[in-house]
Amino acid sequence: MTKQINILSTKKLLPTQKQLLSDAAISVLEEDFIETKIKTFEFPSPGGASEGRGGTKVHDNIIFTSQNAVQSILQHPKCDELKTKSVFSVGMKTKELLTENGFDVVAYTGYASDLAEIISLVYSSDSFTFFSGNLRRDVVPDTLKENGITFNEIQVYETNITSIKTTSKFDSILFFSPSGVQSYFKSNTIKDEMCFCIGETTAEALENKKVKNIKIADKPSVENVIEAVLEYYKR
Repeated sequence: MTKQINILSTKKLLPTQKQLLSDAAISVLEEDFIETKIKTFEFPSPGGASEGRGGTKVHDNIIFTSQNAVQSILQHPKCDELKTKSVFSVGMKTKELLTENGFDVVAYTGYASDLAEIISLVYSSDSFTFFSGNLRRDVVPDTLKENGITFNEIQVYETNITSIKTTSKFDSILFFSPSGVQSYFKSNTIKDEMCFCIGETTAEALENKKVKNIKIADKPSVENVIEAVLEYYKR
């Protein structure tokens, strides 16, 4: 009799995503180890006056590194004013969400470090507004600062840790963000479980916890994480 494979997903999956695992006879427990919520914020009209380095105006170029930031902007009453801006984004899903809602995405990459490098090499004379969350990584703002690029930052959503103590034994664990890794380790440990990661930054967060068994999805998407699981456990 084939051993039952049990995995934990640190975020709740879509029914279609979960079905792919079920069809492969893989049992999955899913829990949201982080939660995000839209933050109340204000920003002046795109033509507003600038104050200090980077200023308080929304610059001609805007940066998104997550779908959560886009969702927050879409609900803001001044959202349409931003659609004249040039958009720089991280992630195919983020790009698709922006494009579907009328934004002009001029550049996108799979990772924030790559986007920051492109901006620094090609667009260093331009100015930017970065729409971010409270737990965002430092790579974009640090790179822009290091290269003397004018930018400001507006925090538009919050990520909260919702750590859950797990008591079951899992063969593998699925991670989708460094914040999810942080939340998991707040109440749990990892021994010999295989950890599947959505991308390199999430894998780095696990490596910092001395985790050895790590596999990174070919592309940074939930679907590709699941594909990596299916390939690993192919019978």
